Amino acid sequence: MTERPQVGPPAPWSFPEPSVVPLPNGMRLLLVDLPGQHVLSLRVFLPLPVSDEERGTEGATLLMARALDEGTSQHTGEQLAELTERHGIAWGAGAGERGVHLGLEVAGRHLGIALALLTECLSSASFPEAEVDRLRRHRLVDLAHEHADPGVRAARAFTAAYFDPRDRPHLPVGGTTATVSRLTSDHLRDRHAQLTARGATVVLVGDLSDAPSAVGTVAATVGAWKGDDEVAGAPGPARRSDRAHRTVLVPRPGLAQTEIYLGRPGPDRRTPRGWGTYQVLAMLLGGAPHARLDRVLREERGYTYGVRLGFRPRSVGGTTVVAGSVRADATVPALAETLRILDVPGPGITDREVRDAADFVAMTAPGRYATADAVADELVSLAGEGLALDTVTQTLSQVRGLERDAVGAAWDEVRASAPWTVVLVGDPDRTVGLEQLEVGPLEVVDEDDDSRL
Repeated sequence: MTERPQVGPPAPWSFPEPSVVPLPNGMRLLLVDLPGQHVLSLRVFLPLPVSDEERGTEGATLLMARALDEGTSQHTGEQLAELTERHGIAWGAGAGERGVHLGLEVAGRHLGIALALLTECLSSASFPEAEVDRLRRHRLVDLAHEHADPGVRAARAFTAAYFDPRDRPHLPVGGTTATVSRLTSDHLRDRHAQLTARGATVVLVGDLSDAPSAVGTVAATVGAWKGDDEVAGAPGPARRSDRAHRTVLVPRPGLAQTEIYLGRPGPDRRTPRGWGTYQVLAMLLGGAPHARLDRVLREERGYTYGVRLGFRPRSVGGTTVVAGSVRADATVPALAETLRILDVPGPGITDREVRDAADFVAMTAPGRYATADAVADELVSLAGEGLALDTVTQTLSQVRGLERDAVGAAWDEVRASAPWTVVLVGDPDRTVGLEQLEVGPLEVVDEDDDSRL
């Protein structure tokens, strides 16, 4: 009788290592060949910190990125749309703290036309008034929808309350209703003129046998584009407001659930403790239904469908964030229980919790990075943050060997940082007794105005 084979632990997995090719204009090209992934994922990072936006025009960088394909000196927006549709090109654009992110999904045989159109948009985008007006209206509608969503509203109120009002992180990357309303084509042209190839990165991931001349094609298109001669500066640290230790209530009478959002200082991905330590911490405290927050708040108390904890890295430093919605009638006890769970000292974290969380982070990585777009997104993120290209592999290696003492010490460091900033979006009548939790002075803000935070 044949014996059943023994199942051993999976072999350590490494993130795909890209080939690095310098381009003529000073950009670098990162190439990853993934056989069988016939839709290529192209990403471009262009350094253009939103902190450089002129005061009162916050959101111009994001709107400029979204308007790049709305017309050039060679093609109208309709013609560009027809060309991209005819060749099966999917286009995406966004902005972050450090700069602009552009993305294309295209079959290998159409890579040349996709790169030519991308280069045309970078070189000669025209920003027609009618199209900019349309995109501005769309952005204002998006802002209204975000404002109506309690979760997004809580995040926005936290940003306004937590960060120093003198610094750009005090406002959302995409701007506010007031700043977006005044944006014009000229504002977008000014931001476009500041795009530079210096410090920029192009990422191409997929089955490169479908595009055998990929390097030459990239070099002759995006790699030949110059842009501004100035080198974009790096964003500075995001300072915490002197008044951050407080509880902010955004009143929404009658709301069936209360959105809870807590934040305090956290690490960036360069932390000497290793970013993997915080991935494990997030998982065991609030990253899954079996994590501590859900185990108590959902399974034992029935207060919520789910509360999550995570670490949000920035260029320098970051934030520790806890967010979720709870039953309105359980607002105060749910917040009290959340604070109690978060006050667990490092030694209170168990070996089993660390091992289970570490195994989940390490063993699910191959699935998280199984597609070309996931690999491309991670690489362009690493490039945008100025991190080493083997950061994911090194992080996973650290995770596999993590010990409880290291995880506990990292959590104690978070606990010893500045106090929580607490935001509640919900029915004011359901917050009676909040002052007894000692979570800083309570401020009730206008539903439509964060300006005084």
